[in-house]
Amino acid sequence: MQFHLNGFRLGDPLVAEAAQGAARIEQASLPARTDVLIVGCGPAGLTLAAQLAAFPGIATLVVDQKSGPLQLGQADGVACRTMEMFEAFGFAERVLKEAYWVNETTFWKPEDGDPSRIARSGRVQDTEDGLSEFPHVILNQARVHDFYLDVMRNSPTRLEPHYDRKLIDVTIDPALRGQAGAYPVTARFERLDAGHEGEIETVEARYAVGCDGARSTVRKSLGLELKGDSANHAWGVMDVLAVTDFPDIRFKSLIQSASEGSIVIIPREGGYLVRFYIELDKLSAGERVASRNITVDHLIAAARRILNPYELDVREVAWWSVYDIGQRLCDRFDDVSPDETGTQLPRVFIAGDACHTHSPKAGQGMNVSMQDAFNLGWKLAAVLRGQAAPQLLRTYSTERQSIAAELIGFDREWAKMLSMPARRPGDPDGVGVDPAETQRYFVQHGRYTAGTATVYSPSAITGGTNHQHLARGLPIGMRFHSAPVVRLADAKPMQLGHVARADGRWRIFAFAGAEALAGVGALCAFLESAETSPLRRFTPASADVDAVIDLCAVFQQPHTGFAPGDLPSLLLPAKGTLGLRDYEKAFCADLKGGDDIFDMRGIDREAGCIVVVRPDQYVAHVLPLGAHAELAAFFDAFMTPAA
Repeated sequence: MQFHLNGFRLGDPLVAEAAQGAARIEQASLPARTDVLIVGCGPAGLTLAAQLAAFPGIATLVVDQKSGPLQLGQADGVACRTMEMFEAFGFAERVLKEAYWVNETTFWKPEDGDPSRIARSGRVQDTEDGLSEFPHVILNQARVHDFYLDVMRNSPTRLEPHYDRKLIDVTIDPALRGQAGAYPVTARFERLDAGHEGEIETVEARYAVGCDGARSTVRKSLGLELKGDSANHAWGVMDVLAVTDFPDIRFKSLIQSASEGSIVIIPREGGYLVRFYIELDKLSAGERVASRNITVDHLIAAARRILNPYELDVREVAWWSVYDIGQRLCDRFDDVSPDETGTQLPRVFIAGDACHTHSPKAGQGMNVSMQDAFNLGWKLAAVLRGQAAPQLLRTYSTERQSIAAELIGFDREWAKMLSMPARRPGDPDGVGVDPAETQRYFVQHGRYTAGTATVYSPSAITGGTNHQHLARGLPIGMRFHSAPVVRLADAKPMQLGHVARADGRWRIFAFAGAEALAGVGALCAFLESAETSPLRRFTPASADVDAVIDLCAVFQQPHTGFAPGDLPSLLLPAKGTLGLRDYEKAFCADLKGGDDIFDMRGIDREAGCIVVVRPDQYVAHVLPLGAHAELAAFFDAFMTPAA
């Protein structure tokens, strides 16, 4: 983390200097105009707001129907990939300290001699070794919201949500839709706060994003609908403080009984709280679980039956609910209809539960929603800051809709398996599922539940695979898989991926070849002085050299073999109002720790390579160190030259 760039400053370095005119808001009237209107303060809305809050030149408005911040969350699973994203926003350590870590998962099935009783059938590591530097953790969704709100409050814009506003509708003026700088989106809100009930407020926006849940008013205003299988199975969920002799109460556990249904046990943060997902009854066609009048006593009784022969004494219920499982998906995630593709540019988007819904069993809902917003946030910022043409925004729906469809397919199969009774031993043709198959499926699809299976298809911002052999362990289209390095200037051991903050910048990682400084030096000379250099073309003259594209180099040699003065000047740039040197651009393999990034990520030691990473941490391209023209052409395809 860097600070003091523009002079010494007291206080918490996480609190950025306030932009001119920024001030914390009260529940005053909404502004008449804004650049980006975000409807909804769920995980997607707050991820997007936290990303946009970093840019003082972008006016962002966040509006929610609730009366204030979430106090008790529904979702609780935080995937490894989401933790990597939290690191980019600066609060991964807070989550790690507070959360429950899911280290192992146990599996239970009917006892062979007495199917009315359950017995442990297996135990697996929750995530495979080396999949991420972060674990899978469990934390109340409301705490995740708190961390995002802190990021927003401490940002240059001091962004705060406006609560107690119910969205009435969203309209788009077709005459203004294609005009640069216009405000074609109009949203109407009804105030719900005391003393202002019923008042109507109108906001015009350049762009709007519906993060307003499965019953999204934004989605309905666009004429879109969630499509998918009708829910036909009821589940209950409860967070409880309980006394039990069940031995795996502090492990994530999947329990399939012979005839009483299934339970997923999720230990919660704090050492005592535990969540039970409890299978209830099948629903008739068109029936909703609300019509069953299920109480928390029903959930407790069902849990006790499934856990036999173990006792469960519930002392306090912190929260509970019942729901019906359904996997549903929108055909597109923006306002551009199929017959307008290629002629119209999107102005309104939907994210999270507004465009896809999952069962809670795979823990994907909150995680995928936040990844939607991370994908969209940097693109909106790039367009609004004049760094990219509005055509970039078409990639949001294309990329995220296909990923949601793939994850829903996985979730459908996983939820189906958990809703089936355990098949009895020696009865391969019997009704139900073999518990061993459930365990195999869980292990086989661990990368889905960890959030690391996402692969973006080739596009203007995701290159081809002609040079993938130069970095086999960093697949193009997948998230940049971090690895240990040692910072050259101060010998600090760290994760290379943690260099990438949620600041809208692209990253170029130059992995040096056998001749340590030769290829890297030539690349730096090109980026620093060539007319076609993307740094020169796309960085405003008044900005620091790394304001748009951040270059870092990684060397095979130990850090003791170099001095900062040996580096090309671009790896030791002068920055800020005082012209201070940035010493945090060069890294070396961690030879002492034995985790050599060149071996771990399959980097060609002889040739080295360039790895281009998007602002949302996904690998955009792999190129030879000398492919200067190809590197320039990649950025030329979607970026706008600086004025």
